[in-house]
Amino acid sequence: MVQLNIIKRHQTVPVRIGSILMGGNAPIVVQSMTNTDTANVEETVQQTKELADAGSELVRITVNNEAAAAAVGAIKNQLVKDGYNVPLVGCFHYNGHRILSDFPDCAQALDKYRINPGNVGFGEKRGSQFDMMIEQAILYQKPVRIGINWGSLDQDLSARLMDENLKSHSPQPVDAILRHALVESALQNAERAIELGLPANKIVLSCKVSRVQDLVAVYQELARRSNYVLHLGLTEAGIGDKGVIATTTALAILLQQGIGDTIRASLTPRPGESRSKEVIACQEVLQSLNLRDFTPQVTACPGCGRTTSTYFQHLADSIQTFLQQQMPIWKKKYPGVEGMKVAVMGCIVNGPGESKHADIGISLPGSGESPVAPVFIDGVKKHTLRGDSIADEFKALLLSYVDNRYGT
Repeated sequence: MVQLNIIKRHQTVPVRIGSILMGGNAPIVVQSMTNTDTANVEETVQQTKELADAGSELVRITVNNEAAAAAVGAIKNQLVKDGYNVPLVGCFHYNGHRILSDFPDCAQALDKYRINPGNVGFGEKRGSQFDMMIEQAILYQKPVRIGINWGSLDQDLSARLMDENLKSHSPQPVDAILRHALVESALQNAERAIELGLPANKIVLSCKVSRVQDLVAVYQELARRSNYVLHLGLTEAGIGDKGVIATTTALAILLQQGIGDTIRASLTPRPGESRSKEVIACQEVLQSLNLRDFTPQVTACPGCGRTTSTYFQHLADSIQTFLQQQMPIWKKKYPGVEGMKVAVMGCIVNGPGESKHADIGISLPGSGESPVAPVFIDGVKKHTLRGDSIADEFKALLLSYVDNRYGT
């Protein structure tokens, strides 16, 4: 008998960020980041709401200058006033030590700090300025993500490891040393934070690279050597299909191994494209792996010579959009509806079978077939639709099914 490979989570020390719990046995958390000028309170609040509405459970904002720091408190207050309690993560580079010290309202309003040890300062100041940021996190009791990035790796550490490698009897490839440097930087800085007094249950680690195999190797080593909460993400993943596919590949490999407590898809949006696409990509990955449910899924046939009409394509798209639009209401009113399975099939070959496997499904007529569309509910044929209003009638059946099955 074929057995499923049940995913066993790598056990990490749980970290609470606002109302969100990460690590341990908590659900894997989806996060995202704004691309607005943080100093523009209205735009940042609006985009944060859009990301939260899409399902982002943490939202990171850039705090890169005094104007941005001064705006953080107003951003947080407006979000809370509008009923949004999504935790805000402050992303700091170069001047974070000064900003956190000079703007206590900002330091208090943020729910977590993201610190990249590779660019907290230069030369001898790097260590002291990292310490200053950790001390502020301790003062305000904030968790910290120590985020190492391939593109801004600590040059002193990487140079030392390169020198040691050259002197070795069996030197390793440069990329292997850089991967090692990423892991060492993350773990050493986490150890330093603990020495300063930041507890392990307030530490998240990440090591971002832009190549899938490098990311997999780095996180496998991080998981082997530590039990910190791990944030996964392929940095600078790219635009369009390339970014989605590369991100999905990397995340799926690691999540299937039980590695990862929170994820982000760092997608480059096309001009005018919604930032929330990165949230949906993460949700689709988790739902495809049966790790979490976010919205009812539509199974739809790809089409072939038996389905020369494009009607089933339009119906599948219409139903998926309809389900996504209903979810803000349904998730409050109908617990469990996010796990519902819907099928929209295009002909008699696989249509009835797939529709029976779904909670509710419709099998449209293919080329040359009788112009009828049987509807299956809980595996049993219950209705037959005909005519020009099939889409509206099927949506009505969906609404009725959801209310009858998930309504209280």
